[in-house]
Amino acid sequence: MSKSYWLINSNRTEVKRFMRNDKSISGVFEYMFVDTGKILDISGKEPPVMTNTVSVDIDLAREIYERLLSQGWTKIEEVWKKKES
Repeated sequence: MSKSYWLINSNRTEVKRFMRNDKSISGVFEYMFVDTGKILDISGKEPPVMTNTVSVDIDLAREIYERLLSQGWTKIEEVWKKKES
């Protein structure tokens, strides 16, 4: 699985996850998944509810990422633990 890059809005109510599409052909067709999630648990212990996923060209994903940062979103590490089976 690809490394993911997370942003959170200033209200701490919404997150975006940027993750490279593993099926992309490096140097030819490179796409990123951009996931949107809502944070419902204000304590931050529960993972966000992912509400939307789009696949965009890697250059557009970079533009979106930079635009969000300029609008006050901040970088975060994924803090939600993966559920054990």
